[in-house]
Amino acid sequence: MRRDPKRIEKVFTAIETGDVTEASRLSRGSRDPVLRMMWNGLNHQHASLQGALQVAAGIEIKRAGRFLVVMDTLVTLAPLLGLLGTITGLIRSFSFLGNEELAVQAVTGGIAEALIATACGLGIAIFSLIPFNFFTSRVSNLEFELQTAATNLEVMLEAQTKAAREVGIGETTTPSSATRSSI
Repeated sequence: MRRDPKRIEKVFTAIETGDVTEASRLSRGSRDPVLRMMWNGLNHQHASLQGALQVAAGIEIKRAGRFLVVMDTLVTLAPLLGLLGTITGLIRSFSFLGNEELAVQAVTGGIAEALIATACGLGIAIFSLIPFNFFTSRVSNLEFELQTAATNLEVMLEAQTKAAREVGIGETTTPSSATRSSI
């Protein structure tokens, strides 16, 4: 997920100056998910700006989190498989208790198997949890940035439309950069 905050700023500046065509050109073909969403909104603003932004944001969030399900499954499943290994190891240990020959060695071997299975399951879950939380946090941050950019875009385009209407009446106003919050 490549981010391009300078280009986002250029897009907002183009919108502030009333050059929506330039804003669309700047956002076209970007690898930045926020710019892709903005491009979608700018090119569908006459049909439904908000709808286009929501659909594009949903696609970007889904794309960013596409592997989180696999990581979540790994984090959840690893301790369960470790527990399964623990149970089978203990079952194996108890199966040797009735046998008097080498029962101690067989029982301790089964307990060792159980402990190894538990340790492996927990180890896999612990080491998988760190990148899972990191990527989940990145997707959450992206979601916030998409919402912020979409709101800014809607406010700025509405201000531009309102200003154009007022210019038609005879008043002149320009959209203020204060309408935009920082990304």
